[in-house]
Amino acid sequence: MPATIHINGQGYTEEELTLLIAEKLSSFNLPEWEVELFNFLKEWFSDSEIIHAQTSGSTGAPTPIELPKAVMIKSAQRTIEYFGLQGGNRILLSLPCRYIAGKMMAVRAIVGKMNLITVDPSSDFELLLNENFAFGAMVPNQVFKLLESDSGKEKLEHIHNLLIGGSAISETLEAQISQLKSRIVSTYGMTETASHIAIRELSGEQHSDIYHCMPGISVTINDNECLQIHVPELQESLQINDVAEVISPTSFRILGRADDVIISGGIKYLPQSIERKLESLIDKRFVISSMPDEMLGEKLVLVIEGIPSETEGLQEKTAEILPPFERPKLVYFLANFPQTPNGKIKRNEIKLMIKNR
Repeated sequence: MPATIHINGQGYTEEELTLLIAEKLSSFNLPEWEVELFNFLKEWFSDSEIIHAQTSGSTGAPTPIELPKAVMIKSAQRTIEYFGLQGGNRILLSLPCRYIAGKMMAVRAIVGKMNLITVDPSSDFELLLNENFAFGAMVPNQVFKLLESDSGKEKLEHIHNLLIGGSAISETLEAQISQLKSRIVSTYGMTETASHIAIRELSGEQHSDIYHCMPGISVTINDNECLQIHVPELQESLQINDVAEVISPTSFRILGRADDVIISGGIKYLPQSIERKLESLIDKRFVISSMPDEMLGEKLVLVIEGIPSETEGLQEKTAEILPPFERPKLVYFLANFPQTPNGKIKRNEIKLMIKNR
């Protein structure tokens, strides 16, 4: 009987995998990330035609959804074809299977008959010094921490194709990534689409701010300039709350989230567009937020994560970069930003925190 999955170099038939899952899940000291992996494999090889998942919760509470396995298989096939992956390739699972990104890495290994190498997502990835991988995926914070270490660049270059997704990539981090020799891409997608529907190149000569759709997928925008995604195997188009510039039916730029739009003095502002201009000035996490204002309705404010410090010099430099109408009226500091488990900043909670001061 042929193997249904290869994990860490060992092939398992479905019967052998069932025994392995039972053994792993009966262990009292199994790390949480491994519990999530084997719970997912148990669900994947069940008789059910759907997988239970949940959205990331970046704009609210995580929402449970049901994903057809057929949709996940098609997504895996697209990725395998697009990146030219082959049976037997080693692919790295370095994300928790709690979320769609981790689940889909396991599905790609199963569909593509590839070798799934697992590692603790919170580790320092020492195995990357001596081993090579055809494919992998990380969140920006993992990449950032790796590049802070002496061997981080070498480790990342041992992954031939690396996806980065889950949260925004800072301008500083993107500049570092652009110098790496391996192919590194930013992904755009969500749980409902079974992972990414588009990628943009981050490294090498192809480095770009434009996302290109995976084969068979197309995009449009609605009257509010928000992105609509058309995936053949989904019955309906997906309406997304991201404001976008659609360049062609298969390419687009993301400008910001419609949920985050600030209307000040009758003008609409996308915080992300202002933040991109300020990234070179501020070496901590920060956001552009707003507070009620009698004259403007809302006024723009800058919120920085960390201990309060002198802002006079920062405001002078900000004035050199931003036109008058984009300049924050106030600067606030918060010790820690509220965020989702996968690192996305909760902007609405920040707005409430500074409003109640």
